[in-house]
Amino acid sequence: MCYWKQWRLARTKVRNLLKLGASKRVAIPIAISRKGPWNLSRTLATQVGMIPPTAGLKEQGLVSIKEM
Repeated sequence: MCYWKQWRLARTKVRNLLKLGASKRVAIPIAISRKGPWNLSRTLATQVGMIPPTAGLKEQGLVSIKEM
């Protein structure tokens, strides 16, 4: 949800969702939606695209909840 708020512009949201693996057909309607991040967190595109791999978390210096 924090990333979603940082991305602000719809084109940034589409670009980043595509990089994270969401399809173009699904990423565009989600990015231009007027719903807030809380409502959009329950959509398939954000669940598929926004879940970073654990390797990415380790590179950022974050610890996985499963490892705690």
